[in-house]
Amino acid sequence: MLYNIYFHPLSSYPGPFLARATRLWYINSLLRGNLPFAVHAMHLKYGPVIRIAPDELAYTDSEAWKDIYGHRAGKGEVPKDPQFYHNTTGGKLSIIGAPGEYHGQLRRLLSHGFSERALRDQEPIIQTYIDLFIRRLRDLSVKDEAIDIVMWYNFFTFDIIGDLAFGEPFGCLETSKLHPWIDVLYDLIIAGSFMRAASYYPLFQRMLQAFIPKSFRKGYRSHIDLMKSKALHRLSMKTDRLDFMTRMAAPDSGLSQMQFIASADTVLLGGSETASTLLSGVTYYLVQNPPILEKLEQEIRSKFTSEDQINFSSVNSSLDYMLACLQEAFRLYPPVPGALPRRTCEGDMLAGKYVPPNTTVAIYQWAMYRSSKNFSRAEEFIPERWLGDPRFASDNRSALQPFSVGPRNCIGRNLAYVEMRLILARLLFNFDIKATPAVQGWSDQKVHLLWMKPPLWIKLQPRDVKLRPQVIALGEANAAKTKEGEITAH
Repeated sequence: MLYNIYFHPLSSYPGPFLARATRLWYINSLLRGNLPFAVHAMHLKYGPVIRIAPDELAYTDSEAWKDIYGHRAGKGEVPKDPQFYHNTTGGKLSIIGAPGEYHGQLRRLLSHGFSERALRDQEPIIQTYIDLFIRRLRDLSVKDEAIDIVMWYNFFTFDIIGDLAFGEPFGCLETSKLHPWIDVLYDLIIAGSFMRAASYYPLFQRMLQAFIPKSFRKGYRSHIDLMKSKALHRLSMKTDRLDFMTRMAAPDSGLSQMQFIASADTVLLGGSETASTLLSGVTYYLVQNPPILEKLEQEIRSKFTSEDQINFSSVNSSLDYMLACLQEAFRLYPPVPGALPRRTCEGDMLAGKYVPPNTTVAIYQWAMYRSSKNFSRAEEFIPERWLGDPRFASDNRSALQPFSVGPRNCIGRNLAYVEMRLILARLLFNFDIKATPAVQGWSDQKVHLLWMKPPLWIKLQPRDVKLRPQVIALGEANAAKTKEGEITAH
Protein backbone atom coordinates (compact mmCIF):
# COMPACT_ATOMS: atom_id res chain seq x y z
CA MET A 1 0.00 0.00 0.00
CA LEU A 2 2.82 2.43 0.86
CA TYR A 3 4.51 1.53 -2.41
CA ASN A 4 1.32 2.29 -4.38
CA ILE A 5 0.92 5.67 -2.68
CA TYR A 6 4.50 6.95 -2.73
CA PHE A 7 6.69 4.92 -5.08
CA HIS A 8 4.46 3.51 -7.82
CA PRO A 9 5.14 4.91 -11.36
CA LEU A 10 1.64 6.46 -11.24
CA SER A 11 2.12 8.06 -7.82
CA SER A 12 2.10 11.58 -9.32
CA TYR A 13 -1.45 11.17 -10.68
CA PRO A 14 -4.27 12.43 -8.42
CA GLY A 15 -7.20 10.38 -7.17
CA PRO A 16 -8.96 9.22 -4.01
CA PHE A 17 -6.59 7.76 -1.40
CA LEU A 18 -8.25 4.33 -1.31
CA ALA A 19 -8.13 4.08 -5.12
CA ARG A 20 -4.44 4.97 -5.25
CA ALA A 21 -3.63 2.49 -2.50
CA THR A 22 -5.76 -0.57 -3.43
CA ARG A 23 -8.40 -1.92 -5.83
CA LEU A 24 -11.06 -1.69 -3.14
CA TRP A 25 -12.46 1.70 -4.18
CA TYR A 26 -12.84 0.48 -7.75
CA ILE A 27 -14.37 -2.89 -6.83
CA ASN A 28 -16.80 -1.37 -4.35
CA SER A 29 -18.06 1.07 -7.01
CA LEU A 30 -18.16 -1.68 -9.65
CA LEU A 31 -20.28 -4.10 -7.61
CA ARG A 32 -22.60 -1.35 -6.40
CA GLY A 33 -23.32 -0.48 -10.03
CA ASN A 34 -22.18 3.12 -9.75
CA LEU A 35 -18.62 3.05 -11.11
CA PRO A 36 -19.20 5.56 -13.97
CA PHE A 37 -20.82 8.03 -11.55
CA ALA A 38 -18.07 7.61 -8.95
CA VAL A 39 -15.41 8.21 -11.62
CA HIS A 40 -17.25 11.33 -12.78
CA ALA A 41 -17.34 12.66 -9.22
CA MET A 42 -13.59 12.10 -8.90
CA HIS A 43 -12.95 13.91 -12.19
CA LEU A 44 -14.88 16.88 -10.83
CA LYS A 45 -12.68 16.84 -7.75
CA TYR A 46 -9.24 16.00 -9.17
CA GLY A 47 -9.27 17.00 -12.84
CA PRO A 48 -9.21 15.52 -16.38
CA VAL A 49 -6.75 12.67 -15.66
CA ILE A 50 -7.24 10.67 -12.47
CA ARG A 51 -5.98 7.47 -10.86
CA ILE A 52 -8.91 5.17 -10.04
CA ALA A 53 -6.84 2.12 -9.06
CA PRO A 54 -3.14 1.58 -8.34
CA ASP A 55 -2.46 0.78 -12.02
CA GLU A 56 -5.39 2.50 -13.78
CA LEU A 57 -6.02 5.99 -15.16
CA ALA A 58 -9.25 7.59 -16.42
CA TYR A 59 -9.50 10.57 -18.78
CA THR A 60 -11.95 13.33 -19.69
CA ASP A 61 -9.44 15.09 -21.96
CA SER A 62 -10.84 14.50 -25.47
CA GLU A 63 -7.30 14.11 -26.86
CA ALA A 64 -7.28 10.75 -25.09
CA TRP A 65 -9.73 9.33 -27.64
CA LYS A 66 -7.14 9.19 -30.40
CA ASP A 67 -4.22 8.53 -28.04
CA ILE A 68 -5.86 5.50 -26.42
CA TYR A 69 -8.20 4.13 -29.08
CA GLY A 70 -7.14 5.69 -32.37
CA HIS A 71 -4.74 4.92 -35.20
CA ARG A 72 -1.18 5.68 -34.08
CA ALA A 73 1.35 6.46 -36.79
CA GLY A 74 4.36 4.17 -36.54
CA LYS A 75 2.92 2.29 -33.57
CA GLY A 76 0.50 -0.50 -32.98
CA GLU A 77 -2.76 0.09 -31.15
CA VAL A 78 -2.85 0.19 -27.38
CA PRO A 79 -3.92 -3.41 -26.59
CA LYS A 80 -7.20 -4.34 -24.95
CA ASP A 81 -7.04 -4.80 -21.18
CA PRO A 82 -7.43 -8.58 -20.73
CA GLN A 83 -8.58 -8.17 -17.13
CA PHE A 84 -11.72 -6.46 -18.44
CA TYR A 85 -12.46 -8.23 -21.71
CA HIS A 86 -11.86 -11.80 -20.60
CA ASN A 87 -14.57 -11.41 -17.98
CA THR A 88 -17.18 -9.49 -19.96
CA THR A 89 -17.15 -10.27 -23.69
CA GLY A 90 -16.07 -13.82 -24.38
CA GLY A 91 -12.37 -13.02 -24.21
CA LYS A 92 -10.07 -13.35 -27.20
CA LEU A 93 -12.61 -15.28 -29.28
CA SER A 94 -15.05 -12.37 -29.69
CA ILE A 95 -14.50 -9.44 -32.04
CA ILE A 96 -14.45 -7.02 -29.10
CA GLY A 97 -11.67 -8.79 -27.23
CA ALA A 98 -9.79 -10.24 -30.23
CA PRO A 99 -6.09 -9.42 -30.70
CA GLY A 100 -4.94 -7.43 -33.75
CA GLU A 101 -4.78 -9.78 -36.76
CA TYR A 102 -7.66 -11.95 -35.62
CA HIS A 103 -9.73 -8.81 -35.01
CA GLY A 104 -9.03 -7.72 -38.57
CA GLN A 105 -10.22 -11.09 -39.88
CA LEU A 106 -13.47 -10.92 -37.89
CA ARG A 107 -14.11 -7.32 -38.90
CA ARG A 108 -13.68 -8.13 -42.59
CA LEU A 109 -16.14 -11.01 -42.28
CA LEU A 110 -18.71 -8.90 -40.41
CA SER A 111 -18.36 -5.79 -42.55
CA HIS A 112 -20.25 -7.41 -45.45
CA GLY A 113 -23.35 -7.72 -43.28
CA PHE A 114 -23.20 -4.01 -42.45
CA SER A 115 -22.35 -2.78 -45.97
CA GLU A 116 -24.55 -0.36 -47.97
CA ARG A 117 -25.84 -3.23 -50.06
CA ALA A 118 -26.78 -5.23 -46.98
CA LEU A 119 -28.40 -2.14 -45.46
CA ARG A 120 -30.61 -1.75 -48.54
CA ASP A 121 -31.46 -5.45 -48.52
CA GLN A 122 -32.37 -5.35 -44.84
CA GLU A 123 -34.76 -2.39 -45.04
CA PRO A 124 -37.88 -4.46 -45.92
CA ILE A 125 -37.12 -6.80 -43.02
CA ILE A 126 -36.65 -3.95 -40.55
CA GLN A 127 -39.78 -2.17 -41.83
CA THR A 128 -41.76 -5.37 -41.30
CA TYR A 129 -40.86 -5.40 -37.62
CA ILE A 130 -41.59 -1.69 -37.25
CA ASP A 131 -45.00 -2.31 -38.87
CA LEU A 132 -45.71 -4.89 -36.17
CA PHE A 133 -44.32 -2.57 -33.47
CA ILE A 134 -46.63 0.26 -34.58
CA ARG A 135 -49.62 -2.06 -34.91
CA ARG A 136 -49.17 -3.43 -31.40
CA LEU A 137 -48.84 0.07 -29.94
CA ARG A 138 -51.91 1.29 -31.84
CA ASP A 139 -53.93 -1.60 -30.44
CA LEU A 140 -52.72 -0.79 -26.92
CA SER A 141 -53.21 2.97 -27.22
CA VAL A 142 -57.00 2.70 -27.56
CA LYS A 143 -57.13 1.33 -24.01
CA ASP A 144 -55.80 4.63 -22.63
CA GLU A 145 -53.35 2.81 -20.40
CA ALA A 146 -49.69 3.59 -19.76
CA ILE A 147 -47.21 1.40 -21.60
CA ASP A 148 -43.63 0.54 -20.78
CA ILE A 149 -41.82 1.78 -23.88
CA VAL A 150 -38.52 0.24 -22.71
CA MET A 151 -40.06 -3.19 -23.01
CA TRP A 152 -41.42 -2.48 -26.48
CA TYR A 153 -38.09 -1.15 -27.73
CA ASN A 154 -36.55 -4.37 -26.42
CA PHE A 155 -39.18 -6.40 -28.27
CA PHE A 156 -38.28 -4.62 -31.50
CA THR A 157 -34.49 -4.71 -31.28
CA PHE A 158 -34.29 -8.33 -30.13
CA ASP A 159 -36.62 -9.49 -32.90
CA ILE A 160 -34.53 -7.61 -35.48
CA ILE A 161 -31.24 -9.04 -34.25
CA GLY A 162 -32.78 -12.50 -34.00
CA ASP A 163 -33.80 -12.35 -37.65
CA LEU A 164 -30.67 -10.72 -39.06
CA ALA A 165 -28.15 -12.68 -37.00
CA PHE A 166 -29.85 -16.03 -36.36
CA GLY A 167 -32.34 -16.28 -39.20
CA GLU A 168 -35.45 -16.10 -37.03
CA PRO A 169 -36.96 -13.58 -34.58
CA PHE A 170 -37.39 -14.17 -30.87
CA GLY A 171 -41.15 -13.69 -31.28
CA CYS A 172 -41.34 -10.81 -28.81
CA LEU A 173 -43.51 -8.50 -30.95
CA GLU A 174 -45.74 -11.36 -32.07
CA THR A 175 -46.45 -12.57 -28.53
CA SER A 176 -45.99 -9.23 -26.71
CA LYS A 177 -43.74 -11.07 -24.27
CA LEU A 178 -40.06 -10.92 -23.42
CA HIS A 179 -38.07 -13.92 -24.53
CA PRO A 180 -36.48 -15.53 -21.43
CA TRP A 181 -33.09 -14.86 -23.00
CA ILE A 182 -33.52 -11.10 -22.48
CA ASP A 183 -33.74 -11.52 -18.71
CA VAL A 184 -30.85 -13.97 -18.81
CA LEU A 185 -28.70 -11.36 -20.56
CA TYR A 186 -28.90 -9.05 -17.57
CA ASP A 187 -27.87 -11.89 -15.25
CA LEU A 188 -24.92 -12.50 -17.56
CA ILE A 189 -23.86 -8.85 -17.46
CA ILE A 190 -24.08 -8.59 -13.66
CA ALA A 191 -22.23 -11.90 -13.28
CA GLY A 192 -19.50 -10.38 -15.46
CA SER A 193 -19.01 -7.59 -12.92
CA PHE A 194 -18.55 -10.12 -10.10
CA MET A 195 -16.17 -12.23 -12.19
CA ARG A 196 -14.09 -9.19 -13.05
CA ALA A 197 -13.89 -8.16 -9.40
CA ALA A 198 -12.71 -11.66 -8.43
CA SER A 199 -10.12 -11.72 -11.21
CA TYR A 200 -8.13 -8.93 -9.54
CA TYR A 201 -7.21 -11.42 -6.81
CA PRO A 202 -5.99 -14.49 -8.78
CA LEU A 203 -4.89 -16.45 -5.70
CA PHE A 204 -8.44 -16.31 -4.32
CA GLN A 205 -10.35 -16.04 -7.61
CA ARG A 206 -12.13 -19.39 -7.49
CA MET A 207 -13.09 -18.91 -3.88
CA LEU A 208 -14.41 -15.41 -4.52
CA GLN A 209 -16.41 -16.57 -7.54
CA ALA A 210 -18.28 -18.92 -5.22
CA PHE A 211 -19.85 -15.81 -3.65
CA ILE A 212 -21.48 -14.74 -6.92
CA PRO A 213 -25.26 -15.00 -6.31
CA LYS A 214 -26.67 -18.28 -7.59
CA SER A 215 -29.26 -16.52 -9.77
CA PHE A 216 -26.51 -14.73 -11.72
CA ARG A 217 -24.47 -17.91 -12.10
CA LYS A 218 -27.56 -19.75 -13.32
CA GLY A 219 -28.30 -16.94 -15.77
CA TYR A 220 -24.72 -17.07 -17.03
CA ARG A 221 -24.93 -20.81 -17.71
CA SER A 222 -28.36 -20.45 -19.35
CA HIS A 223 -27.04 -17.76 -21.64
CA ILE A 224 -24.11 -19.94 -22.74
CA ASP A 225 -26.46 -22.84 -23.51
CA LEU A 226 -28.94 -20.67 -25.42
CA MET A 227 -26.23 -18.89 -27.37
CA LYS A 228 -24.59 -22.16 -28.40
CA SER A 229 -27.91 -23.58 -29.55
CA LYS A 230 -28.88 -20.47 -31.54
CA ALA A 231 -25.45 -20.01 -33.10
CA LEU A 232 -25.12 -23.64 -34.18
CA HIS A 233 -28.61 -23.51 -35.66
CA ARG A 234 -27.60 -20.44 -37.70
CA LEU A 235 -24.38 -22.16 -38.73
CA SER A 236 -26.34 -25.07 -40.19
CA MET A 237 -28.86 -22.90 -42.08
CA LYS A 238 -28.86 -22.68 -45.88
CA THR A 239 -29.84 -19.21 -47.10
CA ASP A 240 -28.92 -16.84 -49.91
CA ARG A 241 -29.83 -13.78 -47.86
CA LEU A 242 -26.98 -11.45 -46.92
CA ASP A 243 -27.25 -10.81 -43.19
CA PHE A 244 -24.91 -10.04 -40.29
CA MET A 245 -23.52 -13.57 -40.02
CA THR A 246 -23.49 -14.65 -43.69
CA ARG A 247 -19.73 -14.47 -44.25
CA MET A 248 -18.92 -15.81 -40.79
CA ALA A 249 -21.18 -18.81 -41.38
CA ALA A 250 -19.63 -19.60 -44.78
CA PRO A 251 -17.62 -22.86 -44.92
CA ASP A 252 -14.52 -20.94 -46.04
CA SER A 253 -14.68 -18.32 -43.25
CA GLY A 254 -11.78 -19.93 -41.40
CA LEU A 255 -13.65 -19.73 -38.07
CA SER A 256 -14.09 -22.57 -35.63
CA GLN A 257 -17.45 -23.27 -34.01
CA MET A 258 -16.33 -21.59 -30.79
CA GLN A 259 -15.15 -18.50 -32.66
CA PHE A 260 -18.49 -18.29 -34.48
CA ILE A 261 -20.44 -18.67 -31.23
CA ALA A 262 -18.40 -15.92 -29.52
CA SER A 263 -18.93 -13.54 -32.45
CA ALA A 264 -22.66 -14.30 -32.57
CA ASP A 265 -22.83 -13.49 -28.85
CA THR A 266 -21.25 -10.08 -29.46
CA VAL A 267 -23.59 -9.30 -32.36
CA LEU A 268 -26.62 -10.24 -30.25
CA LEU A 269 -25.72 -7.91 -27.41
CA GLY A 270 -24.26 -5.07 -29.46
CA GLY A 271 -27.04 -5.09 -32.03
CA SER A 272 -29.99 -5.15 -29.65
CA GLU A 273 -29.43 -3.86 -26.13
CA THR A 274 -27.48 -0.73 -27.07
CA ALA A 275 -30.06 0.41 -29.67
CA SER A 276 -33.02 -0.13 -27.32
CA THR A 277 -31.12 1.74 -24.60
CA LEU A 278 -30.55 4.84 -26.72
CA LEU A 279 -34.17 4.82 -27.91
CA SER A 280 -35.31 4.58 -24.28
CA GLY A 281 -33.01 7.43 -23.30
CA VAL A 282 -34.08 9.80 -26.05
CA THR A 283 -37.75 9.04 -25.31
CA TYR A 284 -37.20 9.86 -21.64
CA TYR A 285 -35.54 13.19 -22.39
CA LEU A 286 -38.19 14.10 -24.98
CA VAL A 287 -41.16 13.52 -22.67
CA GLN A 288 -39.31 15.40 -19.92
CA ASN A 289 -38.85 18.38 -22.25
CA PRO A 290 -42.20 19.02 -24.04
CA PRO A 291 -40.98 22.04 -26.10
CA ILE A 292 -38.20 19.90 -27.59
CA LEU A 293 -40.61 17.04 -28.21
CA GLU A 294 -43.02 19.42 -29.94
CA LYS A 295 -40.25 20.77 -32.17
CA LEU A 296 -39.23 17.25 -33.19
CA GLU A 297 -42.85 16.26 -33.86
CA GLN A 298 -43.25 19.33 -36.06
CA GLU A 299 -40.15 18.41 -38.06
CA ILE A 300 -41.37 14.85 -38.68
CA ARG A 301 -44.98 15.73 -39.41
CA SER A 302 -44.07 18.57 -41.77
CA LYS A 303 -41.76 16.29 -43.79
CA PHE A 304 -44.15 13.36 -44.20
CA THR A 305 -47.83 13.23 -45.11
CA SER A 306 -47.99 9.44 -45.21
CA GLU A 307 -46.30 6.81 -43.09
CA ASP A 308 -45.22 5.07 -46.29
CA GLN A 309 -42.88 8.00 -47.03
CA ILE A 310 -40.78 7.23 -43.96
CA ASN A 311 -37.91 5.06 -45.15
CA PHE A 312 -34.14 4.67 -44.80
CA SER A 313 -33.41 7.31 -47.40
CA SER A 314 -35.86 9.95 -46.19
CA VAL A 315 -34.96 9.76 -42.48
CA ASN A 316 -31.26 9.99 -43.30
CA SER A 317 -31.58 13.08 -45.48
CA SER A 318 -34.28 15.28 -43.99
CA LEU A 319 -34.42 15.09 -40.19
CA ASP A 320 -31.67 17.34 -38.82
CA TYR A 321 -33.38 18.07 -35.52
CA MET A 322 -33.94 14.36 -34.90
CA LEU A 323 -30.25 13.70 -35.41
CA ALA A 324 -29.46 16.46 -32.91
CA CYS A 325 -31.84 14.87 -30.39
CA LEU A 326 -30.14 11.49 -30.84
CA GLN A 327 -26.70 13.07 -30.45
CA GLU A 328 -27.79 14.77 -27.25
CA ALA A 329 -29.25 11.50 -25.95
CA PHE A 330 -25.94 9.77 -26.70
CA ARG A 331 -24.23 12.48 -24.66
CA LEU A 332 -26.48 12.35 -21.59
CA TYR A 333 -27.40 8.65 -21.70
CA PRO A 334 -24.65 6.77 -23.55
CA PRO A 335 -25.53 3.07 -24.00
CA VAL A 336 -22.10 2.17 -22.61
CA PRO A 337 -21.67 4.75 -19.82
CA GLY A 338 -18.52 3.18 -18.42
CA ALA A 339 -15.17 2.39 -20.01
CA LEU A 340 -13.69 0.00 -22.56
CA PRO A 341 -10.17 -0.04 -21.15
CA ARG A 342 -6.82 -0.58 -22.83
CA ARG A 343 -3.51 -1.65 -21.28
CA THR A 344 -0.20 -0.04 -22.24
CA CYS A 345 2.57 -2.42 -23.18
CA GLU A 346 5.21 0.32 -23.47
CA GLY A 347 5.66 3.82 -22.10
CA ASP A 348 3.69 6.35 -24.10
CA MET A 349 2.44 9.94 -24.20
CA LEU A 350 -1.30 10.07 -23.57
CA ALA A 351 -3.13 13.41 -23.48
CA GLY A 352 0.22 15.16 -23.33
CA LYS A 353 1.68 13.29 -20.34
CA TYR A 354 3.91 10.21 -20.08
CA VAL A 355 2.21 6.97 -19.00
CA PRO A 356 4.40 3.99 -18.04
CA PRO A 357 3.98 0.41 -19.31
CA ASN A 358 1.42 -1.96 -17.76
CA THR A 359 -1.09 0.82 -17.06
CA THR A 360 -4.80 0.41 -17.69
CA VAL A 361 -6.12 3.54 -19.43
CA ALA A 362 -9.71 4.35 -20.29
CA ILE A 363 -12.39 6.93 -21.00
CA TYR A 364 -15.62 6.74 -19.01
CA GLN A 365 -18.18 8.12 -21.42
CA TRP A 366 -20.48 9.33 -18.64
CA ALA A 367 -17.67 11.46 -17.21
CA MET A 368 -16.36 12.65 -20.59
CA TYR A 369 -19.76 13.87 -21.78
CA ARG A 370 -20.78 15.59 -18.54
CA SER A 371 -17.53 17.48 -18.11
CA SER A 372 -18.12 21.24 -18.14
CA LYS A 373 -14.75 21.56 -19.84
CA ASN A 374 -16.18 19.73 -22.83
CA PHE A 375 -19.80 20.93 -22.87
CA SER A 376 -21.58 24.06 -21.65
CA ARG A 377 -24.63 23.39 -19.45
CA ALA A 378 -23.47 19.80 -19.51
CA GLU A 379 -26.32 18.39 -17.41
CA GLU A 380 -29.08 19.79 -19.67
CA PHE A 381 -30.74 18.20 -22.71
CA ILE A 382 -30.30 20.81 -25.43
CA PRO A 383 -30.26 19.43 -29.00
CA GLU A 384 -29.51 22.89 -30.41
CA ARG A 385 -25.89 22.52 -29.30
CA TRP A 386 -25.45 20.20 -32.31
CA LEU A 387 -27.05 22.65 -34.76
CA GLY A 388 -24.66 25.58 -34.59
CA ASP A 389 -26.33 27.47 -31.73
CA PRO A 390 -23.81 30.22 -30.80
CA ARG A 391 -24.47 29.65 -27.10
CA PHE A 392 -22.50 26.41 -27.46
CA ALA A 393 -19.71 27.59 -29.73
CA SER A 394 -17.17 26.56 -27.10
CA ASP A 395 -18.46 22.98 -26.86
CA ASN A 396 -15.86 20.35 -27.67
CA ARG A 397 -18.03 18.30 -30.01
CA SER A 398 -15.20 15.87 -30.78
CA ALA A 399 -15.45 14.66 -27.17
CA LEU A 400 -18.64 12.77 -28.10
CA GLN A 401 -17.62 9.39 -29.52
CA PRO A 402 -20.37 6.92 -28.51
CA PHE A 403 -19.20 4.40 -31.13
CA SER A 404 -15.53 4.86 -30.14
CA VAL A 405 -12.78 5.74 -32.63
CA GLY A 406 -9.95 4.06 -34.50
CA PRO A 407 -9.62 0.56 -35.95
CA ARG A 408 -12.03 -0.92 -33.41
CA ASN A 409 -14.88 1.58 -33.65
CA CYS A 410 -18.37 0.12 -33.80
CA ILE A 411 -18.99 -1.57 -37.14
CA GLY A 412 -22.78 -1.20 -36.79
CA ARG A 413 -22.84 2.60 -36.46
CA ASN A 414 -24.62 3.36 -39.75
CA LEU A 415 -27.23 0.67 -39.22
CA ALA A 416 -27.86 1.84 -35.65
CA TYR A 417 -28.45 5.43 -36.71
CA VAL A 418 -30.82 4.61 -39.55
CA GLU A 419 -32.69 2.06 -37.42
CA MET A 420 -33.17 4.54 -34.56
CA ARG A 421 -34.20 7.38 -36.88
CA LEU A 422 -36.70 5.15 -38.63
CA ILE A 423 -38.45 3.82 -35.55
CA LEU A 424 -38.48 7.20 -33.78
CA ALA A 425 -39.89 8.94 -36.89
CA ARG A 426 -42.64 6.39 -37.27
CA LEU A 427 -43.46 6.43 -33.57
CA LEU A 428 -43.86 10.22 -33.45
CA PHE A 429 -45.70 10.28 -36.78
CA ASN A 430 -48.26 7.82 -35.41
CA PHE A 431 -48.64 9.03 -31.83
CA ASP A 432 -48.65 11.96 -29.47
CA ILE A 433 -46.61 10.78 -26.51
CA LYS A 434 -46.70 12.05 -22.95
CA ALA A 435 -44.96 11.29 -19.69
CA THR A 436 -46.74 9.71 -16.75
CA PRO A 437 -45.87 10.56 -13.12
CA ALA A 438 -43.91 7.29 -12.97
CA VAL A 439 -41.32 8.74 -15.38
CA GLN A 440 -39.82 10.86 -12.59
CA GLY A 441 -36.52 9.45 -11.44
CA TRP A 442 -36.28 6.96 -14.32
CA SER A 443 -32.67 7.92 -15.08
CA ASP A 444 -31.51 6.97 -11.56
CA GLN A 445 -30.18 3.57 -12.58
CA LYS A 446 -27.41 1.14 -11.79
CA VAL A 447 -24.74 0.29 -14.35
CA HIS A 448 -23.12 -3.11 -14.86
CA LEU A 449 -21.35 -2.45 -18.15
CA LEU A 450 -24.83 -1.52 -19.49
CA TRP A 451 -27.76 0.26 -17.87
CA MET A 452 -30.11 -1.71 -15.64
CA LYS A 453 -33.19 -0.02 -17.10
CA PRO A 454 -36.51 0.07 -15.17
CA PRO A 455 -39.83 0.47 -17.01
CA LEU A 456 -40.48 3.84 -18.68
CA TRP A 457 -44.21 4.42 -18.46
CA ILE A 458 -45.66 6.76 -21.09
CA LYS A 459 -49.08 7.46 -22.61
CA LEU A 460 -49.74 7.17 -26.34
CA GLN A 461 -52.48 9.03 -28.19
CA PRO A 462 -52.92 7.66 -31.75
CA ARG A 463 -53.05 10.23 -34.55
CA ASP A 464 -55.35 10.08 -37.55
CA VAL A 465 -52.72 9.56 -40.22
CA LYS A 466 -52.30 7.68 -43.49
CA LEU A 467 -50.85 4.36 -42.39
CA ARG A 468 -48.63 1.98 -44.32
CA PRO A 469 -50.78 -0.69 -45.99
CA GLN A 470 -48.84 -3.33 -44.08
CA VAL A 471 -49.90 -1.79 -40.75
CA ILE A 472 -53.53 -1.71 -41.89
CA ALA A 473 -53.30 -5.34 -42.97
CA LEU A 474 -51.92 -6.36 -39.57
CA GLY A 475 -54.83 -4.58 -37.88
CA GLU A 476 -57.35 -6.37 -40.09
CA ALA A 477 -55.68 -9.71 -39.39
CA ASN A 478 -55.83 -9.07 -35.64
CA ALA A 479 -59.48 -8.12 -35.89
CA ALA A 480 -60.24 -11.32 -37.82
CA LYS A 481 -58.44 -13.43 -35.20
CA THR A 482 -60.39 -11.72 -32.42
CA LYS A 483 -63.71 -12.29 -34.21
CA GLU A 484 -62.86 -15.93 -34.89
CA GLY A 485 -62.04 -16.40 -31.22
CA GLU A 486 -65.37 -14.90 -30.18
CA ILE A 487 -67.27 -17.18 -32.55
CA THR A 488 -65.38 -20.22 -31.27
CA ALA A 489 -66.13 -19.21 -27.67
CA HIS A 490 -69.86 -19.06 -28.43
